[in-house]
Amino acid sequence: MSRSASADFAVKALVGTLPGREFMGEGDDKITLSGQLLPFKTGGLTELQTAHGFRQSGQKLPVMRGDGKMFGWFAIESISESHRDLMKDGVGYRVMHTIALIKVGPEGASPGIIGGILSLFSQAGL
Repeated sequence: MSRSASADFAVKALVGTLPGREFMGEGDDKITLSGQLLPFKTGGLTELQTAHGFRQSGQKLPVMRGDGKMFGWFAIESISESHRDLMKDGVGYRVMHTIALIKVGPEGASPGIIGGILSLFSQAGL
């Protein structure tokens, strides 16, 4: 997991000195999750497909760290996957993936999202 957050500043040119900067608010807050799936040992392709569905619909998702720290609401900006060591059915023995999330406001978040997230865990057998 990696996280990158920024602040937005308006820049005003000044004569004979550095430009003035006025704080305009919070900038982008991005989280990148990278990992490896072993579909033939532990599964995971169904969950990856579910993540693609969240991305395609623009679904807002609550993001929480394992210790309970809430980061806020995020949307999936992009997903990349790379299949390695292809098996005879064309699926990789190892599937490397990266999911890029960007922070969004909670407005319009679906109340049924918790059920969708819980279904990911039930599909994974957790």
